[in-house]
Amino acid sequence: MKRIIEEVLQAEERVGAIIREARDKAAEIKRSAENEISQRTNDAKQKSREMVQTAVEEAKKEAERVSKEKLEQVGRQKDTLLNNRADAIDNLIDDICGVILTTEC
Repeated sequence: MKRIIEEVLQAEERVGAIIREARDKAAEIKRSAENEISQRTNDAKQKSREMVQTAVEEAKKEAERVSKEKLEQVGRQKDTLLNNRADAIDNLIDDICGVILTTEC
């Protein structure tokens, strides 16, 4: 009977050791998985930041290009308008000068 009890106690000790070992291994696996998840998350965040930065830089360049293009277009339109109205402007200036010169003080 004593021998049976001793065998049972030894079996319980072996099972306890196996359970502790399994818990330790599970904890290590969990830590490893958490570290890998953390690293992948950080990598994804960094890549996302880089993608956003690239998109912002491209958008700035495009906005600058469009702005420059529009300013050039407005400049050309202004020049065209002034050239088309040059005779009218000259005549108006002549008329104003004539009025001023003929006005008695």
